[in-house]
Amino acid sequence: MPVSKPRIRVVAARIERDGRFLITQRNPHAVLPLLWEFPGGRVEAGESDRDALARELEEKVGIVIEVGELSMSVSHEYDRYHLDMHVYCATTVDQPIPKEVYTVRWVAPAEFEAYAFPSADQQTVDALLGE
Repeated sequence: MPVSKPRIRVVAARIERDGRFLITQRNPHAVLPLLWEFPGGRVEAGESDRDALARELEEKVGIVIEVGELSMSVSHEYDRYHLDMHVYCATTVDQPIPKEVYTVRWVAPAEFEAYAFPSADQQTVDALLGE
């Protein structure tokens, strides 16, 4: 009998400033090391998506955000788990600093191809680029 993969619910922020989007690089010791992603993380039990997103961005890049509307949802199956990712538009006036990520960048859509993203995040990049 096949073993079902655990489902993981995560949230990510689509933060745009001056035509550039905030992306973060995963730590070298993380799952999918050194890949780039939209900042976010796991939703804890009993936590709303919005609360989780605000908590994760403060913890990982030291910014306070205002969470806006749901931008898109992505479902992706990895080898060991199934990921349900909900991407929200968000804004901030803070300057991000790497706290629990390797580094951060503001990237124009035309520059996205120079960065390697995990499959679920790549779907978000493709949607932003209209592909």
